[in-house]
Amino acid sequence: MAETVGWIGVGSMGSRMAANLSKGGYHLVVADMMSTANAPAGSTIAASNTEVAQSVETVILSVPAGPDSLAIADEFIAAPNAKVKTVIDTSTIGIPHAREVAAKLAAHDIEFIDAPVSGGIAGAEAATLAVMMGCAPASYEKYKDMLGCIGKNVFHVGPEAGQGQTVKLLNNFLSATAMAATSEAMAFGTANGLDMRAILDVVNVSSGRNTATMDKFPNRVANEAYDGGFATKMMAKDVRLYCENVASAGTTNRLASMVAESFALLEEAEPGSDFTRIYPFVRGGLKG
Repeated sequence: MAETVGWIGVGSMGSRMAANLSKGGYHLVVADMMSTANAPAGSTIAASNTEVAQSVETVILSVPAGPDSLAIADEFIAAPNAKVKTVIDTSTIGIPHAREVAAKLAAHDIEFIDAPVSGGIAGAEAATLAVMMGCAPASYEKYKDMLGCIGKNVFHVGPEAGQGQTVKLLNNFLSATAMAATSEAMAFGTANGLDMRAILDVVNVSSGRNTATMDKFPNRVANEAYDGGFATKMMAKDVRLYCENVASAGTTNRLASMVAESFALLEEAEPGSDFTRIYPFVRGGLKG
């Protein structure tokens, strides 16, 4: 008999991850305050988050931000006759919110596993996401196979809630920086009469290669598709969260604030855009 798992949040990322978990043999009880239209076929649709908590012992979240995770935690705690014992959060919510949710749930004997993911919509679709678990080693061993249904690489990054968020935020900062810096470099090169693909051919066998030069520019930018599958709004949020958490940690922030500003300006100028649109925006002079 298939194990039953709760799933809250079936947006662009959550729906794809939930579908892969369902394909992995798990039956899902699904809730989403906006719409459950994208729930995997065969799922049980719950009328509320409270109903999910009353139906299953393990619940996975894929929600936009920390306040959403906190609100769900409150609903679980208040739910009469709740069965839920473990909450696995795949969302990017920042370190303080992850710690707050973990403490809130722990006070009611509910375990919180900090497990943000990276890889965008394409990775969610193909089940090739990286999953970064901040939790007790025993919990990693218990749930790594389950999360392996949504991610090719499931890592145990540390024993505490917030440590998964730490790796996710620094990773997205590096990704955003590579995209912004490569946009500036390509704008410079093409302004001097060079063909973008010729530049990429050289850079990708040289020391300047990065994820933007190896994937985003040849596959999403050079052809002007701008379909990287990650919203500018979300990248701006993630780098802003990185900056806020850097400030809390007291570590150096010379570059991150400039990268955050670049994506915030792009979102202001082009609401709803894909983050790969940073290239034409940078090329045009970054005018919000």
